[in-house]
Amino acid sequence: MPIEFLVTSLVIIATPGTGSLYTVAMGITQGRLSSLYAALGCTLGLFVHMAIAISGAATIFHTSPKAFSMLSLAGAAYMLYMAASMLRSDGPLALNHDEPDRQAVQIIRHAIVINLLNPKLPLFFLAFLPAFVSASDTQVVMEMTILSLWFMLLTLIIFALYGWFAALFRSTLLSKPRVMLTMQRGFAVAFVLIAIQLVHSVLV
Repeated sequence: MPIEFLVTSLVIIATPGTGSLYTVAMGITQGRLSSLYAALGCTLGLFVHMAIAISGAATIFHTSPKAFSMLSLAGAAYMLYMAASMLRSDGPLALNHDEPDRQAVQIIRHAIVINLLNPKLPLFFLAFLPAFVSASDTQVVMEMTILSLWFMLLTLIIFALYGWFAALFRSTLLSKPRVMLTMQRGFAVAFVLIAIQLVHSVLV
């Protein structure tokens, strides 16, 4: 794995986004194990984008603005759903939830959908991966696949660390209702801002 690829990947993955936000939320609301499930789901969501980029199908988003716009709007709608869920006392992301840890399947499913509806990921893979593969290489697909798998592994590790650190403060935060309410609203606002950004990408 080229050192340039490693450094660039770490910077990109560590930058806060929808996946890391969801993982942190799970760490706070459900604990360390649930945040690991969220990190796993976010990583699995990258498989589809990786396949699209490697197959070259991501060029559709370059040649068809309508397809990109529809995906962006779908992502924005889901972000608004996540924001609403955060504010509901019985929602899947509610920070004041008193139930035991949620089922792993449910957490992983939410995380996968979050990444599947991120329209920037297929374009990212299409533009990012070829920069580290030689055009003269006869095994370009294999090289891109290997680099993609490394990127996914790094994503899993970094997101798991995010969730682990968030879980460290879980008991302290849960004992402070006002702080929890503020964080609950903060997460909701963050999802709304992401939705606005996605809509803006369609309008500009």
